[in-house]
This record gives sequence, structure tokens and C-alpha cells, in this order.
Amino acid sequence: MANDLSFTPEETTALLLSQPEGQFIEKKGCYEHTPDATTPRPTRDITRDAAEALVAFANADGGTLIIGVEDNGEVTGVPHRYQLDAFVRQVRDRIIPPLIFQNRETQVDGRRIWILETDWSPEVHRLTDGRYLLCVGSSNQPFDAEKIQAIKSSRVQRTTEMQLVNEATLDDLDTELAQSLAERVGLNLSLEQLLLHYRIAEARGQSLRLTLAALLLFGRGPAHWHPRCGVRFVRWRGTERRTGADLNIEKQIRLEAPLPRLIDQTYELLQQQLPERQQLIDLLFEERLTYPAFAWQEAVVNAIAHRDYALQGSEIEIHLFDDRLEFWSPGALVEPVTLESLQRRERVHASRNPRIVRVLTGWGYMRELGEGIPRMFEVMEREGLRPPDFRIEGGRFVLTLYSEPLYRPETMRWLQQFEGQGLSHNQLRLLAYAREHENRFTSHAYQKLTGVNPYEASRDIQALKRKGIVRLLQPRGRIYEVVEPSRRHEPEKPFEFLKVEPILKAKGFLKNEDVRQTLKISRSEAKRVLKQWVDLGLLRPQGKGRGIHYVPQKMEPS
Repeated sequence: MANDLSFTPEETTALLLSQPEGQFIEKKGCYEHTPDATTPRPTRDITRDAAEALVAFANADGGTLIIGVEDNGEVTGVPHRYQLDAFVRQVRDRIIPPLIFQNRETQVDGRRIWILETDWSPEVHRLTDGRYLLCVGSSNQPFDAEKIQAIKSSRVQRTTEMQLVNEATLDDLDTELAQSLAERVGLNLSLEQLLLHYRIAEARGQSLRLTLAALLLFGRGPAHWHPRCGVRFVRWRGTERRTGADLNIEKQIRLEAPLPRLIDQTYELLQQQLPERQQLIDLLFEERLTYPAFAWQEAVVNAIAHRDYALQGSEIEIHLFDDRLEFWSPGALVEPVTLESLQRRERVHASRNPRIVRVLTGWGYMRELGEGIPRMFEVMEREGLRPPDFRIEGGRFVLTLYSEPLYRPETMRWLQQFEGQGLSHNQLRLLAYAREHENRFTSHAYQKLTGVNPYEASRDIQALKRKGIVRLLQPRGRIYEVVEPSRRHEPEKPFEFLKVEPILKAKGFLKNEDVRQTLKISRSEAKRVLKQWVDLGLLRPQGKGRGIHYVPQKMEPS
């Protein structure tokens, strides 16, 4: 039997090559390809890429780097003059503090490839150039140095799932459940090899010691190893909790099972308990669950995967009220995730239980890590519902989904006219907000609505202006209005033009002195303003010299 530091079996190498890049896999080619030639990349560039990937993996949930393979999966190999031992030394020299990682060389179709693998690390690592990186999905993202100490402290919480349970044996595991995982991910491994591959067991001579993670994931009776590892569902009458003689609990159900089955059973329970609502789809009413499936399923998986299993006196609770659905998960957030970053929809990922997360990702319950919460916002808003709410209460993370519509049904139908125009969800939220407020809004209102900063607000609003969807109505206070569809192809009228427009309508034309007197500006400034309006397509000049005047662009010459 191999131990958990041994090389990956040959079958696993084939699996790694077949998997796309993501949270746990990264591939790096060793050649530069141009139309004229294919040349080896400098070793310093490959060394830099490898150090970045390993640091990002170690600061997240661990992962595997395959060198000699292109992003598209093509095996192009490592040049023969490059030596693995020297390469590994150079990579280690780029990482502070030193990082333990496994490395090996193998061949695929006669080409050399290198496989470097690291687990998550209890220390926070950086590159020698000072950068701290974190693997989020398929990218290595820098994060602020001031968060490092908080992350170091939070790492201590991540040892619970890795605790060895000496009295547990393989007989305590559901072999059929473990085999279903191996088949799903294409691993031709024994039960022992599977546990070692996912680092949820440790080899000691000819025996195997199981971690708490293995027992939570595959245990025949996980509650024997953790008394509160299940889910409690409570259905309440009304919109608030009442106790004593006024107790308003309609139903309570408690679920206990290995984590993958616990997720499935919780899905099934909520599918039965959540009420339905009518929604207008393509002019026909369809019955849909009150809450979008992705939103509540993501909440279930997050609660189970990221809860603090060190807290054995609390379990996951799901409370269904008439107006909301609450998910209570034991434990606070793990740095660098904060309530503020969640509300800002930042793509941030951190795992309290990285080994559990990796298994659930292989099973397909978790996909692009860090994407779940932003997508939850999107699907709730697409259904016209309030965005999710987050809070920490009594040492537990609480996620709330609301069934209350954010906007009127007619507003949601009105928004359909903007489909296909490439608008962001924040921009659509702004337009819906404006529709509910006399078709007007301010930059400040947008910032308050979405949590974006003034720069982002200006950028998004200017993009709407360029598309002709909104226009500046009043410079003082930066008040904008949504332009009706019939007027969207008309040129936007500056505020100053609106002041002289009554003269234009009364006389049929404008002269320099009209602009000068109305706007209280000089002759040269009036000439410049008139040229701007010509460039905007609002006016066109007629006559020459002192007889020059300006008529509306669409008017025929008199």
C-alpha cells in the first residue's frame, strides 16, 4: 500500500490530464508557439509560473500542477535539457516560508511531464517578490497583506476534519458510496487508494488510520463520530418565531447521513416543502418554486461543506417562514471571506474543510469555487426577488433568501427589452430601480443600491449613456433619466441645449447671440458650444459670416 506522500498512480496521471484547469488543477506548457517556430520557454519563466501556482494552491485547498501540458490538454512535454532536480530547487528558492510539495517525472506518449502537488498549508506562503496569491477557481489572485495574519489564525480551525480517529476502521465506511465517487471521477483505485488520494486517511505501516473527514463523507453512521453533523429542518407558521403557548412550529425533520447523501436528502426535503408561485413566462403562467433552485441548493452545499465541525454542540439548521428561508451554519466566516466581500459579490474562496470540499467538488456538488455567491445574487435578481442577506449571529453564519419580490411584475417585464444588450446585473438593477422611481436616478443612489464605488458607478452609467439607454437630465446633483425606447436613437441633448431649445422652437433657428445671452457666455464660447451641438447632430449651420444661423438637424431649410 502506498502512503499519502507517494506518487500518484499511473491511472491518476491519465485522469489529471483529462481534467480541465480549475480549483485543483493547473497546466503549464514549456514551449512558445509562433507561426514560424516552436521554441522552449526560458526556465526562469516556467519556474516563476510553478512557484505562483504552488503558493496559490497552498494558500487555498491544495492542488496539482502539471508541467509539459498546454492549457487545452495537449501534451507537448518538457525539453530534455531541463532537469527536474534543479528545477525543483529553483522553485523552492522562490517561496517563503519553505513549502513542502511532492514532485515526480513521468512520460506520456514518449514525452516527459512533471507533476508537482501540494496540500493546503497551515502557514501562509508568499513569493520572494512579496506577492501573496490565492487560488480561486482557475485563477491565482493576489490578496492584501493585512489579511495574512487573520488567515493564519483561521487556519487553526481547519485541522478538525484532519483529526485522526484511531478507533475507526475501514469496516466503518460505506464502501459502495466510496466506489460511486471513484466511478464518477474515473479513478480506478481501491478504497484504500481512494482515501489516500484525497488525503483523508494516513498509512501507518500496513494499517490505515482514518480522519474525521473520511468518516463524515463515507461513514455508515457519521453521527457516531460527530453528534451534530446532520441537518434540522423547521417549518414555521407566519414570519416570526414564537414560543410557549404561541409556539408556531408546523413541522420538524432531522436528517443524518454521510455528507453526499445528506446533501441529496436535504435537496429532496426542500423540494417537497418549498411553496410554489406563479410566474409569467412568455405570456404564459408557469408554476415555479418560491426560491430559485440554484440559490437554495448552493446554500445547502455551502452550509454542509464550510461549517465548523469543531463545534459539536450545534448542527446545521434550515428555517422556512412564510416570507424567507434561513440557513444557519455553525461557525463564523473564514478569512479572507467577510460579510462585506459577500455583499459586494466578490469572487473570494476559502475553505475551513479543504479535504471535504475537494471530495464534494469531485462529486459535482461544488464547481467553480468562489462563484456560488455571485451566481446566487444573479438568479435571485433574475427572478425579481430580493438579493440574499448574510449575517453572523451567535457564532453561526446565517444566509437568508427572501420570497418577497424586489420589483413589481410589470417592472420585470419592462426589463426584458434590454435582453441581448450586454448589460451587467448591476446595470439592470439600476434600470429597475429607476423604473420604480419615475424613471430617474442619481449616481449616489446607484452606489447605495449595488455597493459599487464612485468610479465603478460612473463607468457603468457612462456605458448606459453610450448605448442611449439613459441621459443626463440635470448636471446639478447628477440626475439621470431612462430614455424611452422611441427616443433612444435621438442624440442626447446637453443641459445647456435644453435652456435654449425654447428659442429654437419659437424662431426655428439659433444665432450666436441667442446662445450668448441665454447662457451668459462670450461670443467665442458660444461659437464653441454651437459647434459641439453640430457635432452631436442636434443642429446644422446655414449661411455664412454674420448671416450664419443654426437650424435643427431634421428640419428642412427654409
